[in-house]
Formats: sequence, C-alpha cells, structure tokens
Amino acid sequence: MARIAFLFPGQGSQKVGMGKDLVERDPRLREFFARADEVLGFALSKLCFEGPDSELVQTQNTQPAIFVVSMAILDALRRAGISPEAAAGHSLGEYGALVCAGVLEFEDALRLVRRRGELMAGVNARTPGAMAAVIGLSGEAVADACRKAQAEGLGVVEPANYNTPQQTVISGQEAAVVRAMALAQEAGAEKVVRLQVGAPFHCSLMSALQDEFAAALETYTFRDPKVPVVANVTGDYVRTAEAVKDALRRQVAGAVRWTDSVNRLAADGFDTFVEVGPGRTLVGLARQIQPDRAGFSTGDSKRLDALIAQLKP
Repeated sequence: MARIAFLFPGQGSQKVGMGKDLVERDPRLREFFARADEVLGFALSKLCFEGPDSELVQTQNTQPAIFVVSMAILDALRRAGISPEAAAGHSLGEYGALVCAGVLEFEDALRLVRRRGELMAGVNARTPGAMAAVIGLSGEAVADACRKAQAEGLGVVEPANYNTPQQTVISGQEAAVVRAMALAQEAGAEKVVRLQVGAPFHCSLMSALQDEFAAALETYTFRDPKVPVVANVTGDYVRTAEAVKDALRRQVAGAVRWTDSVNRLAADGFDTFVEVGPGRTLVGLARQIQPDRAGFSTGDSKRLDALIAQLKP
C-alpha cells in the first residue's frame, strides 16, 4: 500500500484560469474562493479565473491565490478519501501543508499568507532585488559563487532554494545576483536563468520583516500537527505549534531546503508524492531528487480525476 505525502507548491506555479475547471467539476469547491473573497475584501476568485496576469503575479496576490487553489484541491482529495501520512510545502506552500495537518484554520492561514505577501512586496519596493536559478552545479558550488560576489562588495546574494542536488536558486540585490550568475557560469553551470519574481525571497534582505511577521503569527491559534510536517528551514519535521511558528518566522529570510525535505520523507518510507495545487513543479523536483518515487499532480480536473482513480481506497 502506498505511503502518501502531500506536497504544496509555492510562488511561480500560478497561471490565469487556475481553479476554474476544478470549480466546474465540483461546484462545492467554489466555497473556498467565496470565503477567500470575503476574508480578503476583493475578488481573488476573479483574479484566479480571469486575471489579468499583471495583477495575479503581484506577490501580495499570487500567494493567497495559489494557497486557495491548493485548499480547494485538498478538499477534493479528502472527499475522495485520499489523505496523506505526511506533508510539506515549498515556501508559501508550507501554509497549505499546515492547514492539511490541522495546525491552522483555512481563514487564519489565508490572512497570514496575504500579510506575508504584502510584507515581502514592501521589502522589494524599498530594496529592489533579483533571483536566478542555477542548474548543473552543486549547492556548495553555487554558495561559493555567492560568497565571491559578495566579497566584491556588490551587495547581498545568497542561496535561497536548494531545489535539487543540481538546481539552486539564488536571491539578493541585483548587481550581486548578476555577478553570482556570471561566476556560476564560469564554474561550469549548465544553465543560469533569471527568474520573474516580485521580491528577493528567502535571503537576508527579508530579515527586516521577520519581527513584524512574527508579531502577526502570534495573533493566530496554532495547534500541534496531526500528521508530520517537514519544515523548509530545517528539512526535518516540526512536531509542536511553537516549533511551527519558529520555522515560519525563520523561513521568511531562510533558505528553502527542498532537497533535504524530500529526502527526509523518502528516508521514512514515503513512496508516493502528490502535488496539491496548481502546476507540476514539485513533482518534477521530487523525481530529480528521488527518481524511484511515484509522483502525481492535481492542478486541473483531468489530472485530479486520474489521481483519484489510481489512489482512491
């Protein structure tokens, strides 16, 4: 019998139209979008279903949009009797994992995700930054390129996401990121790609908002996880409400250790990864990290129905 872990995607998985065919497949899922519209005070549902893309890609909108689509898909899976024995989420996806594990209520997590996006967008407005994916180099080699760029006095640049053993995302101030990209290419990277993002996520430029976000975390009720959740900042389990809050605070400016997270789950016998949300990014990363594990995406009704047909008890 499969041991299932749910994986919740982060920023970059969004696209105009996401969630629309899922609501058409099961009108009951519209409730999540209606609740989100009410909580946030604007038509997030319209932004998901119709766009425009120029608004959807704004960090303060992208994060709650992806979260709500993920929660609708989670509900569809639960209705089909499919539940995980563990969960993890990539960056903002960690909030989806926490709702899945019973740590946070949907509305509270939605408000936190929206606030997180607003604070991150604010940092970028004050200190514009950049991010880039480096492919074909080890994480340590990428970190070395970042150290060299910083040593040249060009500003902050740091590893932000350790996505696979051969894919690391860097984040920081523009000049430093551009220099680190060049140094990574000189070191033998197969490919270096500038990312279209709304802020320099998961680096020390975000440290300024940690205290403010920590205060926001304290205004909501957290419970101990009912199923194990792997945290981004450690690549290991968080087992108490306090540990969860600490991990979320640190995550804002800390690197996402996704390779460690997937390896942790695999080491504990999880052989089936289900990406709960739009896109197929995490299934692709998991296959690179653990090629012998099964992976399924659920971002549209066709894929969701195929998964349910295969895994339904």
